This record gives sequence, C-alpha cells and structure tokens, in this order.
Amino acid sequence: MDKRKLITELQSQGLKLVKADTGVSGRKGGAGPSDHKAITLDGTTVMIPVYNDVAAKSPYSIETSQDRVLQENGSAIAEISLPQQPKFYALKTAAGIPYSQIALLHSHNVLATTVLQTCIRYGNRNSSCQFCAIGQSLAAGKTIAQKTPAQLAEVAEAAVRLDGVEHLVMTTGTPNVTDRGAAYLSECAAAVKARVDLPIQAQCEPPDDFSWFAKMKAAGIDSLGMHLEVIEPEVRDRIMPGKAQVSLDYYFQAFEAAVEVFGWGQVNTYILAGLGDSQETIITTCDRLINLGVYPFVVPFVPITGTPLANHQPPSSEFMYAIYEKVGAMLSNAGMSSRDIKAGCAKCGACSALSVFENTNH
Repeated sequence: MDKRKLITELQSQGLKLVKADTGVSGRKGGAGPSDHKAITLDGTTVMIPVYNDVAAKSPYSIETSQDRVLQENGSAIAEISLPQQPKFYALKTAAGIPYSQIALLHSHNVLATTVLQTCIRYGNRNSSCQFCAIGQSLAAGKTIAQKTPAQLAEVAEAAVRLDGVEHLVMTTGTPNVTDRGAAYLSECAAAVKARVDLPIQAQCEPPDDFSWFAKMKAAGIDSLGMHLEVIEPEVRDRIMPGKAQVSLDYYFQAFEAAVEVFGWGQVNTYILAGLGDSQETIITTCDRLINLGVYPFVVPFVPITGTPLANHQPPSSEFMYAIYEKVGAMLSNAGMSSRDIKAGCAKCGACSALSVFENTNH
C-alpha cells in the first residue's frame, strides 16, 4: 500500500495491540497526543491511536513487541518498528518524582511536557474544550500539576544525554486571561536553555499583549504554537465554548505579530480535522495561514476516552487524504516545510500524515 495512504488510514482507524506492553509506554488521557503509541513505518515515525474504541475495532494490528509486522485483517502488509522505552524514564528527581511525570518522549526524538496541568477552562464543561483530557493524567497520578523550571531543565538534560532527544515541546493549560501562560513558559524555557542546548517550542493561547512574543523569544523559545483547533464559528462555540471567546480575528492578529518575531515558518497552529469544519474551510484557512508565514498542522481528530467527545467518530481517511493533498501542495508551492521548523509538533509531524505530502518526492 502507498505509504501516504497507509499512514492516513492508520491515524483514522487506529491500531489494535494484541499485547498492550508493545513499544514505548502509551498514555491514556492527558494533554495530547493521548491514547496513542509511536510506530516507525518506512523511516517515518507516527503516533497511532491504540487505546480508544476506534482502535479496538481497527482492521490493523500487531501481535507483540518482538513482532515487526503490521497486519491488516490478519495478513502481513508492512514492516514496522516501535521506539523503545527511553532511558530517562528510569530516573527520579532528588525529591523522588519520576522523570516521566515531568516530561515524556513523543515520537522517537521529541521531549514533551505540559508545564501547568490545569486550565481555567477545564473544570467547567460550559467552558472546557470538549476534546481535552488535560486533567485525566493528573487525576491518575501520572503527572504533577506544575513542573518547575529546575525540574524541566534536569529532565531535558538527561533526555538529551541518554536518549538523543532533539527538541522540546512545552505546552500549558491556560492559567489566566492575560498572558495565558507565556510568562511561565518563558521562565521554564530560560531554565532549560541554561542547562542544555535544545531547540524549544512553546504553545499557548494568544496573550493579551503581543509584546510577550519578543519576551518568549528572548527567553530561549525558538518556535511558537498557537492552536486554532477548529475554525467555523458554530463549530468553535460547540467544541470549545470558552476558547471560542478568543476570536478568529484575534488569532490572526497574533499570528501576524508572532511571525514578525519568530520568523516565517516558525509559528504553527493545530487544526483538528473531523470536528465539523468542512474540507473547504480547512483548506482555505490553511492557505491564509501559509500566506501569513504560519505552518498549518492539520491533524485528524482522535477521540479520547473519558471526554465528552469519546464516542465522536474520527474523520475518514478519504477526508484526511483530500486535505493533505491540497495543503501539502500549498506548502510545497510556498517553500514551507516541517523540516525547517526549529522545534515543536509540526516539526515532529508524528500526529499527522501532512509531512509526507509536503512534496512529491516523499
């Protein structure tokens, strides 16, 4: 099967694990990607849903951690490998906190952390993003509510030294309606950069004052993620009623200001396909974003157990493929590539098939 088509189908339909201990420990709940595991297929590492209802019904499966064969309806179709448990997971801080509660390995070479595992929107379902599970891993004791700058620096240094991690993604629950986490992300980034030379992406909602972008850059943040998630007004109101109060116009003002600071292609935004936005809306918005210098990271929505959208069907692989083809061509025409991003989700690319559509040579 065509690699692009297979990755697209796996991310829409998930992967059935016959033995759940296969590969790097997956994670149920959390700030995302959740309910996923990493697999490497023909040199590309991708995150595939494994812990939700969709994956349980998937025609795709693997048997054991020793098995390198991907099966479709019981027939072998491709060779795969799974990144193994990172060495830094075995370590603890002096206070006894496991490093894995401070940051996690995503894909095969990315360190990821949610610096504040709480959000002003999450506790109230009238304001919370309906897809979000930021509180689940905290409730399950798999993480801590606030990672200190010193803890993050300690773990980042170990992950680089022991496991060859190449960049760091720092996201946050939204702590307030003013800087929206930019201040704390800056503090954390400065501490990490003082300890280890590691490219960093920070992710937050647009702050109330765009001067925060220059402060974030000065603190050592190399690229910025500000995530639209969904686009159409009705979909925004339904899916993320609190975050929808930050207008689309304000996001685009923030994108323009951020590109001036971080540079063309170094600002990106998540777009969750399959929550109600039409293909046309997604493609048109991606075109607008690319013209501004923002990389539109289009990702198929994956339902997470325990959230209001747990039973929402993910988008079909046909829906995603059509978007990927159009947006991939736009990126190629603009000369914008995930490979050129210094750090972050779009650079990693594992939660989407978009990077393999960026040019026809893939």
